[in-house]
Amino acid sequence: MRLVIIKHNAGNVCSVLYALKRLGVEATISDNPDKIRNAEKVIFPGVGEASTAMSYLKERGLDKVIIALKQPVLGICLGQQLLCSYSEEGAVNCLGVFPQQVKKFISPFHKIPQMGWNDIYNLKSPLFTGVYEHSFVYFVNGYYVECGLNTIASTNYILPFSASLQKDNFFTTQFHPEKSGDIGHKILENFLAI
Repeated sequence: MRLVIIKHNAGNVCSVLYALKRLGVEATISDNPDKIRNAEKVIFPGVGEASTAMSYLKERGLDKVIIALKQPVLGICLGQQLLCSYSEEGAVNCLGVFPQQVKKFISPFHKIPQMGWNDIYNLKSPLFTGVYEHSFVYFVNGYYVECGLNTIASTNYILPFSASLQKDNFFTTQFHPEKSGDIGHKILENFLAI
């Protein structure tokens, strides 16, 4: 399988690569448009700041490459947020695959960013085959994606929000499957089987 992890300035590429190796899958890390276009599957990870990441993608033409992909794509954490229409983090227009907006958590009573294990529910996609309702996965996020028609899993921290999205060939997780133990490995296996 030709699996490419998109290399960019906000990627958590190494932890994703190691998780795939534990599943017996080799992947290439690349920011080469042709390698990304010709991959059988693409993973778009991210840990960092939205406006800086969008600038990097645009400078290299990767914004146009990503939205034109027809093979299965998995956006992780910031990767999910960048696939939405707009982020309050840096007040930036993003890739627009999903119409949802990314908003900042605001609460005087909760630690922000959310860091740790949280449950997911209302699971609605082949991405979650064999995953039980209210399974726990690992989150690190100070921003969230609103729930909407493309939400295929929800969670709750301060308020309900999208733990996962799907539209056509684009799948996302706000949580980190590569850091979510057996449940995360199952979700990655499901993505690889799509």
